[in-house]
Amino acid sequence: MSDLASSTSGLRELHPPLSEHEALVESARCLMCFDAPCTHACPTHIDIPKFIKKINTGNLRGSARTIFESNLLGATCARVCPVQELCEGACVLGSEHKPIAIGRLQRYAMDHAYSKKSEFFRPAATTGRKIAVVGAGPAGLSCAGELAKLGHSVTLFERRDLAGGLSTYGIISLREPVEVALMEVSMIQKLGVRLETTKEVGFDPTVTELRENFDSVFLGVGLGHTPQLGIAGEEYILDGLQYIEGSKLLPSRLRVGRNVIVIGAGNTAIDCATIARRMGAERVTMIYRRTENEMTAYPHEYDFVKREGVAFWFLAQPIKVHHENGAVKALECVRMALGEPDPSGRPSPQPLPDSNMLLPADQIVKAIGQHKPSIAQLLNLNTDKGFIEVSENFETSFPGIFAGGDCIRARGAASTVMAVQDGKLAARAIHQRLVNHG
Repeated sequence: MSDLASSTSGLRELHPPLSEHEALVESARCLMCFDAPCTHACPTHIDIPKFIKKINTGNLRGSARTIFESNLLGATCARVCPVQELCEGACVLGSEHKPIAIGRLQRYAMDHAYSKKSEFFRPAATTGRKIAVVGAGPAGLSCAGELAKLGHSVTLFERRDLAGGLSTYGIISLREPVEVALMEVSMIQKLGVRLETTKEVGFDPTVTELRENFDSVFLGVGLGHTPQLGIAGEEYILDGLQYIEGSKLLPSRLRVGRNVIVIGAGNTAIDCATIARRMGAERVTMIYRRTENEMTAYPHEYDFVKREGVAFWFLAQPIKVHHENGAVKALECVRMALGEPDPSGRPSPQPLPDSNMLLPADQIVKAIGQHKPSIAQLLNLNTDKGFIEVSENFETSFPGIFAGGDCIRARGAASTVMAVQDGKLAARAIHQRLVNHG
């Protein structure tokens, strides 16, 4: 098996695909609700009863088309959406019975469509308008694909070697293999989107070139690098996003310690802890300066990682990495107590005097959020707490430049499916602006 595939069996997709029989049985359970709560709970508003009914009648192509009409990245969202909090959480069967496995049924339809190499859309007649999409993550791919369907000429600029954003680089293979993300990229390209990788907008192309050569611009740049903790010995701490990337693209080269500490308590931190546990770490401990009540990870992810055998140490703040001859030996922390709410609305952790402790470790990983997008300053766009400010139609403070996805959404509001919806709605707004401006 190649490195690009998940060569470590522990990181293969958590849920196997449904068999034909399983899909038929599960789809038959759906009540086909009128004005279905599950559809309202889906950020992209897929007609869920409709695609499930088509599965049950054997019309898998029709089922996939129903999904694609609302969400061009349906294969990704079928895998990574927090369905427990969204569509499945809204299922009327959930209160007294088991909710319909909407995510797995969506994956069943999507996998069938890709296995058959089905094509569902043809671009409209060319409009002669040129749009630049910056960032080939979920928001950028969604926007680019929707614009191409409307007949616009779209160039998609991506800084990395591969397109797909976090779906390619930053979501654990347990939830989404690289191959799924790249399949969707290929589908977007087949709609006529021109993809240019290893392009750092601001340098190649320059801001001037961007504004002179395109009628409109969409920014789907996500967020930046993991911030510094600002503690002694931080150079020995691994970046969580790079840790996940290594497990996806070069798993055979990823070194995993025996006693691993993960700093952070969001979904990325949980993915890092899961990788360490499943790739052979004997002990994995997550360190968080607040309590479980303030964790930003989804509740179902927290439950999952506890079942994986990951330990938690709450109310602990790292202050120093202890190392000898280049090898990590321990993480020194100070105990914390929660005080008054900080600007995020969560209780601010305050250090307790004389409470320092040493936690043995031979590997430390940090997943403590990401820097805000620097492109906002480059383009002189208005921001709010570092996030790009947009109007209700996703237009920034500079006319003709739109934005969506994680670069406009604060902690807790960002997700893959929301990025897809942002891209779709922004594409409609861009199209309308170009039409109105002749």
